[in-house]
Amino acid sequence: MTIPKLHYISQGNSPKEHLENIQKACTSGAELVQLRLKDISEKKFLKVAKEAREITAHFQTRLLINDHYKIAKEVKADGVHFGQASSCSTTARKHLYTWQIVGGTANTLQDCEILLDKQANYISLGPFRANTTKENVPTALGIAGYTAITDVLKTGTPLLGFGGITTEDVTAILNTGISGLAVSGAITRNFKSIRTFNELLNASSTEEQRYTFTK
Repeated sequence: MTIPKLHYISQGNSPKEHLENIQKACTSGAELVQLRLKDISEKKFLKVAKEAREITAHFQTRLLINDHYKIAKEVKADGVHFGQASSCSTTARKHLYTWQIVGGTANTLQDCEILLDKQANYISLGPFRANTTKENVPTALGIAGYTAITDVLKTGTPLLGFGGITTEDVTAILNTGISGLAVSGAITRNFKSIRTFNELLNASSTEEQRYTFTK
């Protein structure tokens, strides 16, 4: 099982805008998209997830669903991503197909260790930068925070940086031992940046095949 090094986390002011941005991301070469909709009914989320699955399937792009693991199973998404305050991935695994991947968000070394104990397929570690528009956001880790965690956490499980990351940050982040990125704002502002991110991550298809999960 392999995982692309670049994840696009969907953004938009409406479900329709999320779908339009997912389409743009796929058109621009995104290999994996995470559908992340908040404050929406499960029924509406399912409808949007089905449309997102159609778009991503057309481009052979992988699709992760944020938090709603039952919907991830229903639309046969490639997996599910859990935020820090969401359901337990162990419970989700019992519902999901064996081939679906499960990832989770972490902010501390302890968070990472908990996710590894639950056999997460990848860990999104962050935020890299502080988000000035949101309240009660976990501490920004920055390069020093990433280094402190990766120095101690010896794992073959992919670690993805997230949180305000731009193309200018990629080289320094990779030098900390982080192996991939989950990006939202920078890509939504300029979908052409997907190519730049991929080049910097060296995330060509040949590289990806060498970059496999450890069981």
